[in-house]
Amino acid sequence: MPQIPEKIHELTVGQLAARSGVAVSALHFYESKGLIRSCRTAGNQRRYHRDALRRVAFVRAAQRVGIPLATIREALAELPEERTPTREDWARLSEAWRAELDERIKQLNRLRDHLTDCIGCGCLSLDTCVLSNPDDAFGQRASGSRLLVERRKPTR
Repeated sequence: MPQIPEKIHELTVGQLAARSGVAVSALHFYESKGLIRSCRTAGNQRRYHRDALRRVAFVRAAQRVGIPLATIREALAELPEERTPTREDWARLSEAWRAELDERIKQLNRLRDHLTDCIGCGCLSLDTCVLSNPDDAFGQRASGSRLLVERRKPTR
């Protein structure tokens, strides 16, 4: 990993990419989404403050656990600019994500369990299959294309 002297406070996009292990295109994408910031030199080249390294690491860690970029952006917006996110920042912000992750885990477990049932049954019935037709309130009333026909009745 290339070392950057302590006296250098701004990184080029190439230095940030090399140090973070993230492609330059991904860094540009993160910047376009408001996850990191750069300033421009007189020659219009991007320069990133050193705290961008920790912010990129923060983004990558949050992405690995399935947090959407919009949620990550909101979390980073709570931090002061040009300050490296700390362990305490991560603990505080990630705690808010715990309930969302727990709910997703429950949903995935239900999907897994229904998938096993479905493989055993093999019907993939649009009338009764919880994978093909979850929470089908209209299926209680009528099945198939009848609902579509009901909606298309001409008005006179």
